[in-house]
Amino acid sequence: MTNPVPKTDAVFLKHFAQLITFLVCLAVALIVLGAFIYSRHPAPENPAKARATDLRLQPVGGVYAGDTGRAAIAAAEEAAKAAAGAEVAYGGTTDGKTIFGNLCHACHETGAGGSPTLADKAAWVPRLAQGEEILLKHAIDGFTGATGMMPAKGGNPALSDEQVKATVEWMMSQVK
Repeated sequence: MTNPVPKTDAVFLKHFAQLITFLVCLAVALIVLGAFIYSRHPAPENPAKARATDLRLQPVGGVYAGDTGRAAIAAAEEAAKAAAGAEVAYGGTTDGKTIFGNLCHACHETGAGGSPTLADKAAWVPRLAQGEEILLKHAIDGFTGATGMMPAKGGNPALSDEQVKATVEWMMSQVK
């Protein structure tokens, strides 16, 4: 003979099952109520969303061929030069020490890219022997040599030729 489940346990299980069923129904009802309320009051749209989407969808560049392409490239280069010419770097100062401290020191104090440091006067001897005009031309137009490269205007196209000249002269005075 098997031992039947005592009546008190059966009543407990029945009440427990009813409680769990009630809680599940309550949870489902709250979820439905929340969805209903949210559908009546949606979150506000981000005003920058359309602009951000337009920016992501803009083409990266254009494709031009033949004479049209050459003309478009020339126009773009002229526009870039004009834009760079309109900017004045470092407030237009012609203080070579200030420009060196803001731009040139990154390479000419660390030797990055094979550049000669101001502390290594021996590295400047062959460069100084070429003359100030050649040094100035290399600083303005850029130069790639056996030991490294000098970007045009130190990598800042907003520098004027006068600012580059003042900086080259200041650097030459430091290594002589």
